[in-house]
Amino acid sequence: MAQFTVNNQWITLEELEAVLNSSSEVILGPQAILAIGKGYDFLHDKINESDAIYYGVNTGFGSLCNTVISTEDLNQLQVNLIRSHACGMGAEVPTHLVKRMLLLKAIALAKGYSGVQLKTVERLLFLYNNNLIPVVYEQGSLGASGDLAPLAHLCLPLIGEGELRVQGELMHGSELHANYGLEPITLQAKEGLALLNGTQFMNTYGTYVASTGLQLFKQGLMIAALSLEAYNGRQEPFQANVNELRKQGGQIEVAATMRGLLNNSTRIKNHVQDPYSFRCIPQVHGASLDTLNFVRTTFENELNAVTDNPTLFPEEDQIVSAGNFHGQPLALAMDFLAIALAELGSISERRIYKLISGTRDLPVFLAKHAGLNSGFMIVQYATASIVSQNKQLCTPASVDTIDSSNGQEDHVSMGANAATKVYRVLDNVISIVAMEWLTAAQAYDFRAGWNLSTPVDSIYQQLRSEISFMATDRYLHEDIICARNLLEKRLGA
Repeated sequence: MAQFTVNNQWITLEELEAVLNSSSEVILGPQAILAIGKGYDFLHDKINESDAIYYGVNTGFGSLCNTVISTEDLNQLQVNLIRSHACGMGAEVPTHLVKRMLLLKAIALAKGYSGVQLKTVERLLFLYNNNLIPVVYEQGSLGASGDLAPLAHLCLPLIGEGELRVQGELMHGSELHANYGLEPITLQAKEGLALLNGTQFMNTYGTYVASTGLQLFKQGLMIAALSLEAYNGRQEPFQANVNELRKQGGQIEVAATMRGLLNNSTRIKNHVQDPYSFRCIPQVHGASLDTLNFVRTTFENELNAVTDNPTLFPEEDQIVSAGNFHGQPLALAMDFLAIALAELGSISERRIYKLISGTRDLPVFLAKHAGLNSGFMIVQYATASIVSQNKQLCTPASVDTIDSSNGQEDHVSMGANAATKVYRVLDNVISIVAMEWLTAAQAYDFRAGWNLSTPVDSIYQQLRSEISFMATDRYLHEDIICARNLLEKRLGA
């Protein structure tokens, strides 16, 4: 079996996706093992050598930070923390995202700044490698003191509690010993806090949506090119000279891509200019690309970060209580990402609207015999409904905060809510773009004798290999689902 070694190296978003999309076993390298041991030894030397008070190590949590815990209760303190914080509600987080959480948590703890045992990190990777997926719930995190509730559910199986999904079936954490020979982890000082503090719930959603969103952007641009060809749109808006004058990187890149996608066109252009949804593809899609690139950097930085608290610095002989768990960078990025993705869906719906409008020598609603047939009339209705929902989902979560823990945690990011919202926006935009693909192919079939560039023709032919031209009305939901499934395969989602 192929292996991927976590050795405290910089991991790119592309490398993360490659590991998650493969069957590679993830193991710890010597540098990571050394760092984990060094951090653990440093913490326990500090505890044993002095009566100093360290937050969450020998104190209570949150506003209970001034309550000192006796030495004999330090281990129980960490168990109680995980049990009491497992207050998640709502729907289960999809298993593919929970598996990502396991890996992100292990990567962060392996850096050695958290004071955990080696066996704790190895247990997280055992669950990951064996597809033993803890049951985690969408609701419960304020995105500030770390993703406390979801990470508590993630880590309950380490102590033989909670639930897991194994090949879709529920298994209680207590069954891990009988089924896999795994003794529950005996948590040491600070370990429960290290497991629960951190931004891995938020960044799981962030890395997934950013990676998938970038792929959707690329596929969506090819589908937009097919729509433009079917609409008999002009190519001048994609010229290098006019786009370079704007100085916006995303716009310039999109215009160059569109020139390549339209380089085999044989259309006869008999109109002066196109509607904005075609003419402004570089400006609108380009702005979303700039945003995708920005948030991609944010999430990759977080992937390689240490976000629990307190943080150990053995070399400086310091244990620092700070706020690296606060999710504000991710919350803002995910709110921005939701807007950028929603705009890709919004302009996609506008192109559908133009294609079915009965202009540019295309039949109204793309129906061969309109009246008796309604054609693609309600495809546009459906996309308009989804676009409207996205507008509601784009209300930012990051501008909200609610005082918690008796005022000790007086500003929170609400990044977890931003995370679940942007995930829904992405899912909606995949549906919208799939419907544009279906509509563009139907429209193009009325353009006999026209040619497409190789990549645009390829995406047209792929759809037509599964979905035929609609000569008379039929059950369109099945066609839409088929188009969406094809698009998801192209995204690797």
